[in-house]
Amino acid sequence: MTYLPGVVIRQRRRALPPVVLTSAVALAALVLTAGVAVLPFTRFAYRAPVLHIVLETTEGCIALVVAYLLFGRYRRTRGARPLLVTLALVVVAIANLGLRAIPQALGDSEVTPWAPLAVRLLGVVLLTGAALTPASVKVAPVAARAGLVAAAAAVLVLWLAASLLGDALPPIIAPGRDLGEARVPVLAGHSLALAAQAFSGLLYAVAAVAFTRAAARDDDELQCWLGAGCALAAVARVNYLLFPSLYSDYVYTGDLLRLGFYLCLLVGAMREVQSYWESLSYTAVLEDRRRLARDLHDGLTQELTYIWSQSRLLVTHPGQPAVAERINGASARALDEARTAIAALTRTTSGSFADVLRESLEGLSGRYGAPAVVEASEGVQLTPEQGDGVLRIAAEAYRNAVRHGAASCVQVTLTQAPLTLVVRDDGTGFDPSSTCSGGFGLTSMRERAEGMGARFDLHSQVGAGTTVEVRWT
Repeated sequence: MTYLPGVVIRQRRRALPPVVLTSAVALAALVLTAGVAVLPFTRFAYRAPVLHIVLETTEGCIALVVAYLLFGRYRRTRGARPLLVTLALVVVAIANLGLRAIPQALGDSEVTPWAPLAVRLLGVVLLTGAALTPASVKVAPVAARAGLVAAAAAVLVLWLAASLLGDALPPIIAPGRDLGEARVPVLAGHSLALAAQAFSGLLYAVAAVAFTRAAARDDDELQCWLGAGCALAAVARVNYLLFPSLYSDYVYTGDLLRLGFYLCLLVGAMREVQSYWESLSYTAVLEDRRRLARDLHDGLTQELTYIWSQSRLLVTHPGQPAVAERINGASARALDEARTAIAALTRTTSGSFADVLRESLEGLSGRYGAPAVVEASEGVQLTPEQGDGVLRIAAEAYRNAVRHGAASCVQVTLTQAPLTLVVRDDGTGFDPSSTCSGGFGLTSMRERAEGMGARFDLHSQVGAGTTVEVRWT
């Protein structure tokens, strides 16, 4: 657990250590492969054309979802590794959906199996390249777009080449040979297809090791699941090498292991989203604490410091009503600051800002006696900084109107486009040109408004009340 004074944030439980997870997954996959290959009563293939389409579609959709997530990571970090993984997953999604699932669902038997084999090999190369790329390598957006175009062009070239060659390409499995009923490993198939499967398995194994090491080094859980998934994919290629009927109506043990690769990606993506939301909550707590500390420093602490300095002056120069009046005013402001902070911490509803503003002014009205009429647009949009500024300036303007202007009613208006706060009272008013500084309250309002990039205007006339206007341009 992470402890902050008054706040306890529970950290989510991590998965197994990367090396343990990858090793356990690889060992389980190898045991399954050995069992299917050695035990005579086991079958490694079942005829299920519809299930084959479902698997291809599911895997393609998972690849696109995880690619979208990793592209978001690239946009935050500009790292080459998440970009290359994104490209790899998009490429294999095209192979699964565009070159396998959709043609099979449409009954297109003319699509050559060499096209998805070549495109998937390209995806494995990109994934392994991502695993071997240092995390410190960055890629500019222009270069990222160029990489995307290059990957799309490579997929298009491979697909066109396979389509144009058509019947000139040899079959992966000799015509008429059905390996679905075989119960022992059969190294059958075109030598180039077998070499592609062996090379893919080797690349996946390298990627599994690289991702696992990176996960342990960077404490990155997504890479941990990438490493485990690549281990499953590597053993799946061993299955495809032993039982080479990869592109048929049969579902093989290798297909299930390949599905495990995508499920590992999905688990990693879910953990990444969970980690993002927990980090966001943690950051929000810290930001709220910083805001509260800043408000206490700018408000309550300043008032208490002012009270302390004025009380010392009263001790050395007793009998000065002006000093006592200043202490009284500062004490009232400090009390309001403390009550505002307590209200913010104990507020249980998340209503609109208009409701918060009304609640704040109603509290002041109950203490000072003068009613406050609040007119605020329900749809007004404010940043946290703007909202805090509006509340504090409105409260200070209300106090000044009642304490110094003897106002019997204060009208507060908040509108947007542009965001504008107007506080108007019916008090005695004053001559702004004759006052020395406008007092500490007016000075604090002006400084707070200008500190937020807003324009502060004061309009007052003796006997005609005072108007305070703050406008964000």
